[in-house]
Amino acid sequence: MTAGMGSYEWRFDSGRVCLDLVATGEPTTRGREQLDDAVPLGHWLIGSGLVPQGTPLAAVDARWVRSFAALRDGVGQLVRAEIDGRDAAAALERVNALAAGAPPGIRAVRGEDGDLVRALSTEPECDALLAVVARDAVELLTDPAARARLRQCEGDSCRRVYLDTSRGRRRRWCSSEVCGNRERVARHRRRVALARA
Repeated sequence: MTAGMGSYEWRFDSGRVCLDLVATGEPTTRGREQLDDAVPLGHWLIGSGLVPQGTPLAAVDARWVRSFAALRDGVGQLVRAEIDGRDAAAALERVNALAAGAPPGIRAVRGEDGDLVRALSTEPECDALLAVVARDAVELLTDPAARARLRQCEGDSCRRVYLDTSRGRRRRWCSSEVCGNRERVARHRRRVALARA
């Protein structure tokens, strides 16, 4: 799933919110950090579903950006260590500390169309939202079945990690539409070049 928010285009196809946060560590096509200030972080928080659409995010600032980037790096280290069969004790300690925090309270309210929608009980707080993502990472990494489905994308120059939920567990790319398509185009170009040679 892709969510466009203003000039930011976020992909939420990793299978877990913690992995979607790790994916923000991939530089943009211009080589820039994706979570480089409060505005893109706010868009990501809404796009990921951590914060309901329409929630005011006036409190999001540089401290939030640093905190989410640090959590992203810690979860990324942990997940890649699990895939590679290594230990990442320092990252585990940081993620566990954040997971111990209380997640935000939620409630059901009537939306403009009369349907029940999710809302936060109070203004969003950085530590509470960090706790949600850190808990998601802990749940993922302590579930043997989910952990066994962790994969590194095989796309050229893609470092995304995703949960392989395909029927035969043969998914090769984080996204068939993005990395899979790039691979198919590259393969086609190689065949054309060989045919011309």
